[in-house]
Amino acid sequence: MMKLRWSATSPYVRKVMMVVIERGLADLVERVPTDPWSADTDLPEDNPLGKVPALTLETGTTLFDSPVIVEYLDSLGDRPPLLPPAGPARWAALRLQAVADGICDAAILRRLEAQRPDGEKSATWMERQRRAVARALDLLESEAPSLDGDLTIGTLSVLVALGYLDFRFGHEDWRAGRPALAAWHEAAADRDSVRATAPPA
Repeated sequence: MMKLRWSATSPYVRKVMMVVIERGLADLVERVPTDPWSADTDLPEDNPLGKVPALTLETGTTLFDSPVIVEYLDSLGDRPPLLPPAGPARWAALRLQAVADGICDAAILRRLEAQRPDGEKSATWMERQRRAVARALDLLESEAPSLDGDLTIGTLSVLVALGYLDFRFGHEDWRAGRPALAAWHEAAADRDSVRATAPPA
């Protein structure tokens, strides 16, 4: 059985778990609860970068980070793949995944900066990350019609990113001024994999 270093609040772990569910692999993956911020975590034994997710295969090889893990998982099982074959559709899906992961990256950097002690945090840095997220959301709004259709690793990643904004920045309504993206999200989020991986309330 594969072992996944797992945290309920990580959007990258959520992405991997959604792929596990969508590909019908839940019985093949054991979740290992991991706090990467703990001083005594043994996570670096599996991932020297000290980050989740990390997936240890039955061979003993450990894969990281989420784009590598989801590509491996997508190669397993017999359900329709989330990564399209080589060609324009694949590049479109990978581009969306990059945009969505970038939203999560910037949101996490902003949150970590806000948690620093007074006198050490940078308002300029936090605003830079906020603007990066806003620009990415505006891009997704302009391309919302292209998000319709079969689920891909790109649209799955966008669902994860928007869910993370609701989780960590729920007081800032990303839906305001983005009606097409909001409508797509409401319809696309009606999936078992989204409900089963929701972060804690």
